[in-house]
This record gives sequence, structure tokens and C-alpha cells, in this order.
Amino acid sequence: MRRGRGRHGGGEGGGGGVAASLAALLWCGCVTLALAGAGAGAGAAQGPRLPSAYKTLSGDAPRVVAKGGFSGAFPDSSSGAYSSAMIFSAPDTTLWCDVQLTKDGVGVCLRDINMQNCTSVDHQYPARKRTYVIDVTKAIWSRTDRFDFAYYPILSVADLQSNVRRPSVWLNVQHDIFYKEHGLNMRSYILSIQKNVSVDYISSPELGFLQNISGRVRRKTKLVFSFLDKALLDNSINQTYGSLLSNLTFVKSIASGIMVPKSYIWPVTKDNYLQAPTSIVAEAHSAGLEIYASDFANDRIIPYNYSYDPLAEYLNFIGNGGFSVDGVLSEHPITALEAIGCFANLNSSKTDYGMSHLGEPLIISHNGASGDYPDCTDLAYHSAINDGADVIDCPVQVTSDGTLMCMSSINLLDTTNVQRTPFSSRASVVSEIQATPGVFTFNLTWDDINSSIQPKISSPLSQYYIVRNPRYANQGKFLKLSDFLAMGMDNDLSGVMIIIENAASLAKSLGIDIVDSVNAALSAAGYDNQTAKGVLIQSKHSAVLVKLKQQKTKCKLVYTLPSGIGDVSTSSLEAVKKFADVVVVDKNNSVFTSSLDFIIRQNNLMKDLQSAGLAVYAQVFRNEYESQPLDFFADATVEINYYFQSFNLSGIITDFPKTVRRYKKNTCTGLGNDMPNYMQTVPVGFLDQLLQNFKAQPPSMPPMPALDASNVEEAPLPPVAPRNEPGGSPRGAEAPGAPPSDTHKATASTGILFVMVFAALLI
Repeated sequence: MRRGRGRHGGGEGGGGGVAASLAALLWCGCVTLALAGAGAGAGAAQGPRLPSAYKTLSGDAPRVVAKGGFSGAFPDSSSGAYSSAMIFSAPDTTLWCDVQLTKDGVGVCLRDINMQNCTSVDHQYPARKRTYVIDVTKAIWSRTDRFDFAYYPILSVADLQSNVRRPSVWLNVQHDIFYKEHGLNMRSYILSIQKNVSVDYISSPELGFLQNISGRVRRKTKLVFSFLDKALLDNSINQTYGSLLSNLTFVKSIASGIMVPKSYIWPVTKDNYLQAPTSIVAEAHSAGLEIYASDFANDRIIPYNYSYDPLAEYLNFIGNGGFSVDGVLSEHPITALEAIGCFANLNSSKTDYGMSHLGEPLIISHNGASGDYPDCTDLAYHSAINDGADVIDCPVQVTSDGTLMCMSSINLLDTTNVQRTPFSSRASVVSEIQATPGVFTFNLTWDDINSSIQPKISSPLSQYYIVRNPRYANQGKFLKLSDFLAMGMDNDLSGVMIIIENAASLAKSLGIDIVDSVNAALSAAGYDNQTAKGVLIQSKHSAVLVKLKQQKTKCKLVYTLPSGIGDVSTSSLEAVKKFADVVVVDKNNSVFTSSLDFIIRQNNLMKDLQSAGLAVYAQVFRNEYESQPLDFFADATVEINYYFQSFNLSGIITDFPKTVRRYKKNTCTGLGNDMPNYMQTVPVGFLDQLLQNFKAQPPSMPPMPALDASNVEEAPLPPVAPRNEPGGSPRGAEAPGAPPSDTHKATASTGILFVMVFAALLI
């Protein structure tokens, strides 16, 4: 199933060699013509490599091998994929070519021997279909198909060499036996091209093929034996891959290296968690063999231990696991290069704490570290602190007995297992909050929630079958606001952020002044009598912040802008500045205009807000590859890098504080002109521009609406109604503790039916 996404937007930006090479590519309208210049431009901007600290066989940094070029973004082995690999990578990146033979014996670079799986051959030659028994690999169908019918000519091995200046080339021969059975000689072809093509590596899963060419290839060409599933048979020597794994000395007599699936090194459980690493890296090095790991791609479900962060996975193979492979085979070489060149060997301590006060953005948790643990639980908050958050956040809700607690949604159906408890009978419609039935925090006491209900991890991209940390899906304890504030005071943090919503409804319906209640809680926790910990109060309702401003609060006031705006009027800026110190923008639906997940352009919003003197926080940053526009290559670090370098942000709100903290400690963004291409900002919108050359661009989008003063200004918060008196209950709901009326029972029954159906669908 392909991604039919379309949420975000586009822009400008980019640095040095990347922007120049892409400009040439777009101007020519032909990717192949840009190949030669890309390598030279990349070299100029690459800068020195980091001193070696790797446990590779040679001691050098691991090699990045671009599988079919940048095949995670462009059709595998196309000229576009190879050119992009050079533009966004380093000059010493190795280009991988799966060699297939044509009927007349010419070697071409194609991912699959079955051309239907990787070309438009079935449209061009529908009558030439044939059936053969061969081993095949399946493409990743979640990727965009917009580039599939762009004019990318198929490259012969000689074309690859002649069009890319001084590339390192890796030829992979997958089906020597099959070709031999059909009258074609792969061995003769490989040996014949040596005069004109400089090949650095030749690999094959058929050890007999490597044995046949050993001693006949150039001395500098390394032979690498590729392991398949341990139970499969290498028919060229009639041994299983498992048996060959236990006889690496024999393999060393033929090859100088081995390539193994990454699960050979880090085995994975059936429920997709890492097991302890094997000793295969040490065994290969002991036998004098280099070892390369394969199967790396950003847009696959990787073990949950990595929190959907592909860069973290690479780090586990190049040092964090106590060893280092000699190279990685990747469909997203930009991420592998970031890991090796900028993030390896970073210590894990929070050494840069306080740098946020010197101009770098604050790292602000979103419901704690909600990417790994259920929202607003003790586990989520402790994880956020340990992962390096500067500020932890608490969306404040209130229970029927008046207890303030941290909960990401006022509707318990969103964040707990309440639908599986007897409290599901409390479902009702509160039209002032939402149009569908819910079990709201004010329907239950604190003891009801704390003792009888479990949290439920959020999975905001579950429509793509992407779920978070299943082993901890219902773990952790809920926190009262008082407990949260004590945690903020007792830990190494810049401060806390309190989020207030539904204040008007709570005042009218429950007789609770949530603003005054929060102020009282802050005072009781000692925040009034200290200056070490800052307090931020965030709301999307200007009336809340206006009231706090009128009370002359010492807290920093943070206004959440409506989603879906691309600009701001002068009147709205003046209105916001009267009550807010900071604004929060929706990175997915306001910063860029997008179509089908391609960025079309960058909106004026960020520039106008900062020109007006407002500090800006951006939200919500997530690791999952479906959460970023295609322009960021399914890599959260590429997206974070763009925001850090392109905008003078004051804060980043994230489900995964660890990913942002690690970025702030990278060793590359401070190199100035020596900053490597792979850490320069991606020129957002370039994919859309490239598609325009092929007349395959996504639909154009009109300008997004601008924020006006009328969207900002609200009526003051209503007076607090007496509790449990007539007029004190919301429409369709009773006051806390009051028996339900007949009308409410009918509404609740409808709600219960809805909840039961919804729960069944979830199960």
C-alpha cells in the first residue's frame, strides 16, 4: 500500500554544495547531467572526517553503501537515485549496483531480476511476460509513486561509472546460477568490464561465483560474501548459510569480507524488541574479515527499542553496542552518514544543560516522553527528564471531586482503558467540549481514575499501522498536578509548562475556576518563592492568558496559534502581543504548504512572528517516518536540523526529547564552511520542483489563510457558577456527584453504545 499522505507543506533553504547541486539538477531538467558536478561540489563542502575511534577491522570509519543510490527517495538504481546519493552524501559514499544481464549480455543496474518489480516494462512490452523460478525481494510499497514514471533512464554499469565522477562502485551479483542456466555468463561479463570500469567491491550470495573470479579481479577489488537466511542453501557450493557462518576461515580463503542481514548482529524477538547482540562481528574480525550489515531503510518498522529513530539504529551498529561493523548498506545514505560523521561516540550525559538559555531552543516534552510511554504518566515524565528535556509539560484536567491532574485529553476514552471498565456507563455528550460521547475526567473522582483505570499509550499514526512501545502500552501511573510540580522542582530542569484548556466550560459547568486553581497549586508547591524554575502557562484560548496577564502573573504566557494558518495580519500580531510572550505554531499544518506530503512552499508565518518580536515554539516533533514531509527523507534528524538552522526557534515541543537532545550535541553543525553536505539544510520544496520537470507534480495549493485579530480576541472567561446548583451542569451532563436525569440517561445510553462499538473496533 502506497502512502497517500498530504498534510504538511513546503519552503526554501539549503546550504552550500547541496543547494548548488540541486539548482543545477533542476535547471537542466535531467538528473544524469548533474551527476558529474555533484561529486565535485560535495567534496568541497565535506570537510575533514572525525578522528577514528571505531572498532572496525581497519580502525577507519564504517563505509556507507548507498543501495541503488538514494533508493529510499527515488526509484532504486535510477539516475535520480544515484545523483541524489552523491548530492546529499559524502564523496567517499559507495554506490551499490545490483547487476542484471540483458538478453545480449549487457550488465545493467536494477534492483530486481524481475523487471515488473522495478520498471515500467509491463506497460512497454506486455507481450513479453515469462515465468521463472527465482529469488526476489519486495519493494517498500508505502513510498510515494510520484517518481515511478519520471524519465529516469536505466543505467548500464559502464554508464554509472562514466556519469559519476570518481565514484566508489559496489557490484552485487545475485543470480549467477540462474543466468548460467539461461545461456548468459556473469563471470565473463564482470571480468570483461575491468578495463573500463573501476570496481571497489563485488558481492554475491553464491560463494562459488566469488571463488571463480577470485584471483582474476584487480587487487584493489574486494570480494564480499553475502549471507542469506541461515536455513537456505547456497547452491553454488551446496552448503547452508548457517553452516558457512560457523566456518568463516573457509570464507576468508575466498573473500575479504562478509555482508549479513542486521538481524544476524542484533536478533529481534517476535514482538519486535532487540535481544542481546551476537558475537558475529568479533568472530568476523578475528577471522580477518570485514563485516557489513544490510537491510537499513528509514521507512520500515524497526525494533521498538529505537523509538522509530533510524539514526539510533545505526549508532547501535557502529559503536553504541560495544563494536562496529565495517559498513552499512542503506536505502537512505544521508542518515547513515549523519550517524557516522556527526553523532557517533557522543557521551550520554546532559552536558549541554543550560545552553538553551544562551539562545538554543528549549526542549519541551509533549505529554512527557509520550513517544515511549503513555501520556502524562510517571514513566513518561521520568523518561523525558532522563532523555534531556529542559521543560516538562502538564495539560491540566479536573476530576469530579476537584482534584487537578495531568492528562493529555479531558476525554478518558482517548488516553485510558476506561471503555473496558464499568465506568464506560458514564459516557455522555458535552457539546461545549466535543460533539461525540466521552467519559470525561470530571465524570469520575481522582480515586476512580487512579485506582481503577489504566493509561493507554498514544499512537497518533496508527492509521499507518505504526504503534508505539506495545510492551508498555498500559504502564505507568497518573499524576496529580501537585505531584507533577514537585517532580519539576526536584529535578534538573529549566522549568515546567502548564496547559489550560476548557476553562470557560469548567467555570460554567462545574463551578471551577481552573486558572485560580492552577495559581493556588503553583503557590502551594513553592514556585512563587523561587527563581530557579521557570513556569510557562500555555493555552489556545486568549481569554485564559488575558486573565493571567491582568493578574500580573510572573509566569511566561504561551499562546497556541490555530492550526492551518500560513500568515498573520498586523492586527492579529498586535492583539497577541498584548497577552502572550510566546506563540506555538503547528509544524505540520502552518509552517509549510504541502500537497500529497510534498512541500510546495514555506509560508511567511515564522518570519512574520519573529519580526514582530514574538518568541516561537514549534510542535509536535515525532520520530515516526509518516510524521514528516517526504522532503525530510523519513528522518526526524533531517527535519530537526532544518528547523534549528532555518528558524530562530525558542522551543521545540516533542514526543521524543532524546532525539532533539542528541541533535543539540552533534559535532557537525558548528563546523561552518566545513559542515558536510549531509548536515546542511535540505532545500525543502525541491522534490516538488523536480517533479515539475517530469510533469508529475502534486496538485498546486492556494495560499493558506492568515490569522486575523478576530480569530484571536475572545470574550472574558465567564463567572464561576455555584457548584451542584441549577445552571451548574453542562448540556447533556450532570454536575459531579449528582444523579443522572432521564435525559442524561438517554444520552448516556447512546454514548455507551458508541463506546462499546468503538472499543470492539480497537480490540
